[in-house]
Amino acid sequence: MGTARWRLSDTAVLGVAEDVQISPGLSEALLRGLGTAPAPFSVRSFRSLPAVPPGEQDIPVDQTNHSVIVGETVVVKWFPRPAAGPAPELLAHLSEVGFARTAEPYAAVFCHDLLIALVTGYLPGARDGWEWCVDEAASGGTAFAAELGELAAELHLAMATPSSVFREPVRSAAGGWLARASHALQEALAVTEDQEDSRWLAEHADDLRRELAPLAVAEETPVIRIHGDLHVGQVLQWRDGYAIVDFDGNPTVSGESLYQPVARDLAQLTTSLEHVAQVAVKRRGADPQSMAAWVWMTRESLEGAYVARLAAGGREDLLDRALIRPFEVEQECRELIYAARHLPRWRYAPMGVLRSWF
Repeated sequence: MGTARWRLSDTAVLGVAEDVQISPGLSEALLRGLGTAPAPFSVRSFRSLPAVPPGEQDIPVDQTNHSVIVGETVVVKWFPRPAAGPAPELLAHLSEVGFARTAEPYAAVFCHDLLIALVTGYLPGARDGWEWCVDEAASGGTAFAAELGELAAELHLAMATPSSVFREPVRSAAGGWLARASHALQEALAVTEDQEDSRWLAEHADDLRRELAPLAVAEETPVIRIHGDLHVGQVLQWRDGYAIVDFDGNPTVSGESLYQPVARDLAQLTTSLEHVAQVAVKRRGADPQSMAAWVWMTRESLEGAYVARLAAGGREDLLDRALIRPFEVEQECRELIYAARHLPRWRYAPMGVLRSWF
């Protein structure tokens, strides 16, 4: 990429534009100029880029970022609101410890210290979980759940393996989680504007607080760098199986320690199965009672496979099961916050889950 083209994007990533528009051809141009980035840009390379044929295709599903397939070989993921996110470190670590069940990382592009783009491998035939998992729910399929649990455990085992990036990947922590969860509940109550949903939440606020209460007495537990936003939409089903992608963290969380209990990831993954069921009912006309049974079976299978895989890897100590339920309740609050900030039509899913719980 020539210097002029880099400078064209400079004003955008520095925040001059409120919502950056990625112009056609910019992703291809970025790939051509990875080795010649002028200041204030820089590139962190993870491995050599393969030959990339011309041609671009947008991926339209992401609500917060902008991803472009280039030459059916790589994906350039742009961050219209750049930040100092965790993805580059996590990808470097996973690459070093040999975790291969993700899109192959090639490069991270920064403006000053802000991440503006990630370049990763393209997974042929990939569909995210809001497609393939909804198909499974609508058809009553449950066999995938065990593999999903094993995949999440393999990710956490990899995260708990030392590397030159994270020399001491496992730490210990206790407390502090109740304040974060309580704040999420208060924000969810404040931002849910629909009169009926708002009234229901207010009436059940004490029930939600009781579910969060175990966090006040949580004992010391191992913490690692987790995915941070591990729902089925981050699990791609592609030609060679399943892959976890998008290590950008939870868009509703800021300022928290990057080291967290693995129960956070597991809780978000299990609640996302509940969301899949809500989607299947709303968009596919699935029977609610059948979906309730499907949720129970898939959750049990996923969690059982996850625990078994951790045990097989000698790290069953990573999971504090007492944290799962309160983290699930916190996650539903965060889903309401996400809906209010980014995707109002999504509110039906977390509200449907909460109503089914209480």
